Amino acid sequence: MLTNAWDHNERRQAVAKFGLHGEDFERRHESVVSDFERGKLKLREYLDHTVFYCDRPFTPEVFERFMFSCSQANFEVLAVARSLAASGRYLLASINNESAELNTYRICEYRLKEIFELFVSSCFVGLRKPQPEIYQLALNLTQRRPEECCFIDDRPENLEPAQQLGMHCVRMQGVNDLRNDLDQLGIRVC
Repeated sequence: MLTNAWDHNERRQAVAKFGLHGEDFERRHESVVSDFERGKLKLREYLDHTVFYCDRPFTPEVFERFMFSCSQANFEVLAVARSLAASGRYLLASINNESAELNTYRICEYRLKEIFELFVSSCFVGLRKPQPEIYQLALNLTQRRPEECCFIDDRPENLEPAQQLGMHCVRMQGVNDLRNDLDQLGIRVC
């Protein structure tokens, strides 16, 4: 529904825009990303470690604004999710990996509370996909059996644990494929 908040493509754009040393930035990012996405490191702490460990000709606020601007909506996919939510037939929940600040921004900016009843976000639960425990936690919180659930993700490695638990899985590759895959599961989208 949304672009990845702070994935390799977005980080590459940041390296180019801000003139960072790419290998150094990625090395520093990799050393703290798990803590950052599991809520153990605030955004400013992450930036102090990855970007502002030395003087820069730009401020942390400018860099943060850029990070938030990288989040873009896929409005066609959002429309599918809104349609499913509006039908009242399905409980929609989200499992995602991202920092608290980016997660909160995206939930508010794209009005995701209108779609999802539950957010199992790595920054709040201390677990990340593809750890099997985060999927089990989502099942426990929603009080659903795996076979009642359909997990959608664009990364095969994130689908595997859900499938092993017995969830139906759909690899997100585009809105038309999504509609077709959901239709095959008997999930009708208006």
